[in-house]
Amino acid sequence: MIGRKLRNRYVVREHLGDGSTAAVYRALDERLGREVALKMLLPHVRDTTRKRFLQEASAAAKLNHPNIMHIYDIDDDDGRLFLVLEFVEGASLIKFVPSSPETLVSLGIQIARALHYAHEHGIIHRDIKPANIQVTTRGVVKLMDLGLALSKESQRVTAAGMVIGTPAYLSPEQAQGQPLDPRTDIYSLGIVLYEMATGRLPFAAEDIGALLLQQVKQPPPPPRTFAPHLSTDLEHVILKTLEKAPVRRYQSCEALALALESCLQVMATRDLDAVSDDPSTTDTLSMNVAVPQRRTLRIVLADDHTLLRKSLLTILESRDDYMVVGEAGDGESALRQVLMSQPDLLILDLNMPVKTGLEILPDIRKQAPNVKVLVLSGRSEEAYIMRAMRAGAHGYILKASEESELIDGINKVMQGQMYLGHGVAEKVITGMLATDDRKLDDTETQIMLYIAAGLENEMIARKLNLSMITIIESLARAMNKLGARDRHSAALKAIKHGYILLEELHALPDADSA
Repeated sequence: MIGRKLRNRYVVREHLGDGSTAAVYRALDERLGREVALKMLLPHVRDTTRKRFLQEASAAAKLNHPNIMHIYDIDDDDGRLFLVLEFVEGASLIKFVPSSPETLVSLGIQIARALHYAHEHGIIHRDIKPANIQVTTRGVVKLMDLGLALSKESQRVTAAGMVIGTPAYLSPEQAQGQPLDPRTDIYSLGIVLYEMATGRLPFAAEDIGALLLQQVKQPPPPPRTFAPHLSTDLEHVILKTLEKAPVRRYQSCEALALALESCLQVMATRDLDAVSDDPSTTDTLSMNVAVPQRRTLRIVLADDHTLLRKSLLTILESRDDYMVVGEAGDGESALRQVLMSQPDLLILDLNMPVKTGLEILPDIRKQAPNVKVLVLSGRSEEAYIMRAMRAGAHGYILKASEESELIDGINKVMQGQMYLGHGVAEKVITGMLATDDRKLDDTETQIMLYIAAGLENEMIARKLNLSMITIIESLARAMNKLGARDRHSAALKAIKHGYILLEELHALPDADSA
């Protein structure tokens, strides 16, 4: 073929490679004076292959996107069909396995956006893999080889239920011969991202049947098992693309692109100088990627009720614009998760073991001031609500609230608004309208706390460094405000009305050791 001129126009200059059904050459289009790629169908191929070849031309011709390889023409030479394609100077994505997280995210965003464009035009690729993705010397992705692409208008050239595609990158629905939608490409792209992150495939088996079974049944090992340097939020994005059930994946490639952009923004925030310079990678990409304004909301969930937490996880992850980057079942773990992942939002329960939500709130405000906190609690007492808000919570919702109220609360808090859910706002307003002369002041509240702990007046006076007269007068005022006849019933009423929190009481030493 080298040196031949096809159709008195295309001069073949170089053999670039062979596939199972076609050979690819670099050629000069003498009429337009530009280099092109010629994809020539091999002789004696099946009729279904010829139809698929024509289908690729038809599918690609409808698309005009900077990250999709352009098709210029379809022709034949002595009965051999060939496509005239955009010639891309660069390397296959295979050369970028493994890559730095920055390179992975930059290329992943481009691939996702190219697929989203194809999906919007009714075309599913069905064969996403590194060999079908080219990267130019300037780091621009070119999605190619639409030979298996399926559009709404195209005729099926394979039997219904037939498994088609590259086994290592097949989605579970492809592996089972089920009907496909764009989410099959999201899964296959997830395999590619996993491979770029770790340098290995998530599933591997010599037997194709065993490999397909892994795609359908076996969860992938977490990428950080093989790439500890990977951030938890990027790992989460990759794993979400690899959910077995399509409904649990990102529901569009645009949503996946936004999630990857969120990871990119986190990288930029953590280290503005963290441009990829990893000698273990083979790429020379320029990583001048603009930080996006629109991004996925990163959330940490903290609640000691596992079933409730998992239910919340399902609700939040069903939305493409939310990403749960951490979970915790106690306050101490929640604080660690927040400081480690620096999320946009912490959804926080107040009553948790080890440390309560109220205890960690001041630390979060001090050590992670940019993290918004939305309290989701079963405690509706005014004292809990007010203490949470004073400690720095940006919103307060009761656990009995509807899902729509939770979503509304999240959005309002992230917009910089204070949000009080139903049943909460009323308590706060009632408390604000209450007359000051009927509310306990700080000294009276402290005295009630020590009485509830079993301390006598003399010990309380020493603790607060106050005279006995002051203690007796303050105690009398508190009893009057609470409508109590003795100091012990006053302490019980102080607990009932929320002036004293049980957590504070339990944190005090025993009266005998005080």
